[in-house]
Amino acid sequence: MSVIVLGSGVIGITTAWYLARAGHEVTGIDRQSGPALETSFANAGQISPGYASPRASPGLPIKALRWMLQAHSPLAIGLDGSLDQWRWMWQLLRQCTPERYAVNKERMVRLATYSRDYLRTLRADTGIAYEGRQLGTLQVFSTAAQFDASTRDVAVLREAGVPHTLLTTGPALQGIKPAPNTSALVGGLHLPGDETGDYQQFSTRLAHMAQALGVRFQFDTAIDRLLTNQQEITGVRLAGGSVLQAQAYVMALGVMSPQLLQGLIKLPVYPVKGYSITAPITDATRAPRSTVLDESHKIAITRFEHRIRVGGMAELRGFDLSLRARRRLTLEMSLDGLFPDAADLPAATFWTGLRPMTPDGTPIVGPTPWRNLYLNTGHGTLGWTMACGSARVLADQICGRATDIRTDDLSVQRYITSTTTIPAAPSQASTGST
Repeated sequence: MSVIVLGSGVIGITTAWYLARAGHEVTGIDRQSGPALETSFANAGQISPGYASPRASPGLPIKALRWMLQAHSPLAIGLDGSLDQWRWMWQLLRQCTPERYAVNKERMVRLATYSRDYLRTLRADTGIAYEGRQLGTLQVFSTAAQFDASTRDVAVLREAGVPHTLLTTGPALQGIKPAPNTSALVGGLHLPGDETGDYQQFSTRLAHMAQALGVRFQFDTAIDRLLTNQQEITGVRLAGGSVLQAQAYVMALGVMSPQLLQGLIKLPVYPVKGYSITAPITDATRAPRSTVLDESHKIAITRFEHRIRVGGMAELRGFDLSLRARRRLTLEMSLDGLFPDAADLPAATFWTGLRPMTPDGTPIVGPTPWRNLYLNTGHGTLGWTMACGSARVLADQICGRATDIRTDDLSVQRYITSTTTIPAAPSQASTGST
């Protein structure tokens, strides 16, 4: 079967890979000059099934109000004037109950754990190298409230069979070498099965391997619109006017997915802005061995071979990509507070990107009311964590094979009312160049 994959970030690249491995004729399209140059470029670099959690959690509304008064808040909201932003925030607030949190956490951990297992298989089969480390993740808590709240996550981890250890300050926390500065910490959660690595290196090298399997990538190619009849997608019109056609289409354009699907599917994916710095290591004995998660600032500190990447925070500002100096200060403060003198902060590069996030935190993966259109988008901050699993699930669905895990609650159907039917669609869904 011929398949067009729209998007060549880590989600699009892994989707192309697994489809090609299944014997399909795959074409990938992306407006950038190469793979993984937008959201996938400089994220935190963690593969953390155990840390897979929805932003929408009990207590988030109160926390958000308190954060607004902090200079180094992990959350900021700048109204973009769109109805989509208000609708998305309202949908997120509706997920902030203990019951919804438990449901969303379970399915995120389910997909993330499955994905990590397929990443390990991929690594064993291909030998792909990306500065990977398999040394676990340490989440650190600076308040008793944070430590107490972790018991909710631990219950889900226990049920899912995810290895974990709750740690307190003292010998237990100091046993994670090199230990973070524990003077202001009350405890931690160690997840030994988590991994780290360079997101963009992985995506680029897997794209080259996919090309060796016959995948054709069309970079520097803007997409204008999808062409349709009343039941299916009939083609992709490019910005230059030419049309590409296939038997199936996969939407993996991250934050641009809703724009391209306008008039076809109302997709609740909103751009949540994050930041990172990447600094050269100056003292390896002071640097973390893997990833440490700073719960107070919602920041991940990840060790590469000769660099440390510090990433996180969430801003709701539409498609704004400006770099804010205060955000860099927050990232530097987190690293210097936990691992002082480990990196050359003045030499750090500063980056921002837009994470495609759903209100419930779970990505949208699977078929749609349009019989040859599939979605693989909305992974938020967990794109790499869930990439291989999402791509494998989608490849199985396109091939008509049974999936290894439950997937009915991953599709867009959870956001579509029971009365929704395939629309009497116009011949085109116009969005402007994407």
